[in-house]
Amino acid sequence: MDTLPVLDGVTHRFAELPGLRMHVAEAGNGPPVLLLHGFPQHWWEWRKVIPGLAQDHRVICPDLRGAGWSAAPAGGYTREQMLADVVALLDALDVDRVDLVSHDVGSILGFALCLEHADRVSSHLAFGAGHPFVRFHPRMLTVLWRLWFQEVIATPGLGPWALRSGRLPRHLLHSPTAPDAWSDDDVELFVAPMREPARARAGSALYRNVILGEVGRISRGAYRDAHLSTPTVVLYGADDEAGLPLEFLGGYEDHADDLRQELVAGAGHFVADERPDAVVDHARALFASRG
Repeated sequence: MDTLPVLDGVTHRFAELPGLRMHVAEAGNGPPVLLLHGFPQHWWEWRKVIPGLAQDHRVICPDLRGAGWSAAPAGGYTREQMLADVVALLDALDVDRVDLVSHDVGSILGFALCLEHADRVSSHLAFGAGHPFVRFHPRMLTVLWRLWFQEVIATPGLGPWALRSGRLPRHLLHSPTAPDAWSDDDVELFVAPMREPARARAGSALYRNVILGEVGRISRGAYRDAHLSTPTVVLYGADDEAGLPLEFLGGYEDHADDLRQELVAGAGHFVADERPDAVVDHARALFASRG
């Protein structure tokens, strides 16, 4: 994992943050847009999105703590610390305010950034994870069995072993909707970091503390009194195997000034890989609407 993949127009740097050396891929010039990747991916998730957004934006794609080419320290895989990493990165880059595009665990951090640092975010396009105001509906129980891998990954010992094996990360990246969304080289770029014990442990801790931790926070009503002022669009892949109809994904109406939810046809969980055109189009429309 020493060699970075090449994408035209993309440059790379390492930001020295408190307790973390973070890798950042950048492209383009103009208003800054921050892209936060999901699991088990890294900045390369945005390879099909960067060219479209970089035409008139400065695109900033960090590797989150423990992912890609960023360092994988022994600790810090909590919502609070990983959010602090993102804020520290913006400060290190002298970026006061961004438009935000996020996926999966990146969306958990993205919503946290909007809620706790609203002055830093102009708009937010999220996918691969719902908003934090969702309420329990019995229909949700029908898809829980499809998320069996979450407990596996989160279990100390078992999770790191399963990630190092490569089979589980490959399973997570499988897309029956768009089987050609990734080349073999793309898949290897996402799977390879997990073979490193430190990164496999990081992935397990992230799942345990941030992803499943967010489920716990929502179920305990942690966002009951929260208010979202950031203009937000949440996308769901219409063919996501763990997806639910939009009518079961409400709960935000009294908590958000401007939040819309839409389905993306021809996509499952990995919308940026499966329908990058939809991500670029939705992002551009959102950025323009708040301008």
